[in-house]
Amino acid sequence: MTKVSPSMLSADFSKLGEELVRVEKAGADWAHLDVMDGMFVPNITFGPPVIKAIRKCSKIPFDAHLMIQAPERYVDAFADAGCDMVTVHCEAEGNPAEAMDKIRERGIKAGISLNPETPVSKMEPFLDKADIVLVMTVHPGFGGQKFIADCVPKISWTSEWAKKKGRKLEISVDGGVNPSTGKTCVDAGATVLVAGSSLFGSMDMASEISGWKAYGPTL
Repeated sequence: MTKVSPSMLSADFSKLGEELVRVEKAGADWAHLDVMDGMFVPNITFGPPVIKAIRKCSKIPFDAHLMIQAPERYVDAFADAGCDMVTVHCEAEGNPAEAMDKIRERGIKAGISLNPETPVSKMEPFLDKADIVLVMTVHPGFGGQKFIADCVPKISWTSEWAKKKGRKLEISVDGGVNPSTGKTCVDAGATVLVAGSSLFGSMDMASEISGWKAYGPTL
């Protein structure tokens, strides 16, 4: 079944631990943690201390999306905080490849992400190190944006690449995901749907997640 990873960026930050419990009880597979440094993207969210504090609230896998420069500097901090997966951007300054090596050395899953305007050729050199590919279908740094349909071919390309290489690769999609766009992404080959406002604004998160999981099989 398709995995669902609610974006905690849309949660109520005044009770983040409780919100984490809520998404787990609703049947979410992962919790997506958007980490922003005010440099790679304009906004600032939270870092390892907050993640460590909420780690004790839930056993759901933590999917950390690092929208930060020079991510190799912080791999150990996020691993120590309890992240199960850490994704870095191929556009980030510094050494994303080194960061991915460090992530895998820590025994957790490594991901690579690309922005809507970035061609897949920019991401391709990192794929051999990746357990997860995160395709951004909005511009990173802000919640509640409209889905960019032009990014869907990147999902298809990544799915075909994985099949040709015989790789088990999670293909995650983040940005403007709702019941309609989510189905489009799964049809293109996505295995994980990241959603914020659509899920947290739902009257019945559990039913919403259950419906999304039924969209199709993972790789």
